[in-house]
Amino acid sequence: MRRKIAASAGAYGVTIIPTWNYIDNAALRLHTLFMPRTRMDELYALAEEHDGLLTSKEARALGIQDSVLVRLAQRGRLERMSRGVYRIAHFPADRLAQYREAILWAQASRGPERIALSHETALLIYEISDVNPSRVNLTVPMSARLRRERPEWILIHLADLTPQEISRHEGIPVTSVERSIMDVLSTTHRTDIAKQAITDALREGLLTAAQASSLRKRVNPPVHGPSHSTNGSRVTAHESATS
Repeated sequence: MRRKIAASAGAYGVTIIPTWNYIDNAALRLHTLFMPRTRMDELYALAEEHDGLLTSKEARALGIQDSVLVRLAQRGRLERMSRGVYRIAHFPADRLAQYREAILWAQASRGPERIALSHETALLIYEISDVNPSRVNLTVPMSARLRRERPEWILIHLADLTPQEISRHEGIPVTSVERSIMDVLSTTHRTDIAKQAITDALREGLLTAAQASSLRKRVNPPVHGPSHSTNGSRVTAHESATS
């Protein structure tokens, strides 16, 4: 059998390199070059934008029907997270995965676009105060009609957010620090949480001294009553999705 022989400069011997190593590598590169793109490849590329998550709506935009997603889920290639939301199986999830899932769930099947994580969830994401909500707080427009089954771990709030009241944290829409603090105050009436959040946000550079001073004036005296106006829009918490 023919062999390719290469001698190292100043070496005392020779290195024998089998020719078939090159043949195998070349064949592998050629095979990969002309390998057709599969539906799973398309879904994987789509899901990379959301840390492994995708919606049936996004898949349909690529020409992938719901029946394909169902079959891939049956084969274990996808995991059905909630109605209209899937995860690529074995895709490494990060600490924000559940929050991304909540956003995609609300936006699936022609859901509202101007939505954001809010209230205690927003404070947790900003890492201000010691809140640890048991459910993901999500604010959607007052006119939103979410006709899908709501996951039990999502708590819906209705309010019309302005563009200025929505920030982005690692690609996820979250209500601004000021809005988040006042939302928590309006629903819990916990001035201690609001004050701690203001202090933490100021220390972390998330608020200016002027913004912190303005918020403290709004926090004191304690606000009472079933609802509180935040920048002129009414905030309502719902235990279930609206119909």
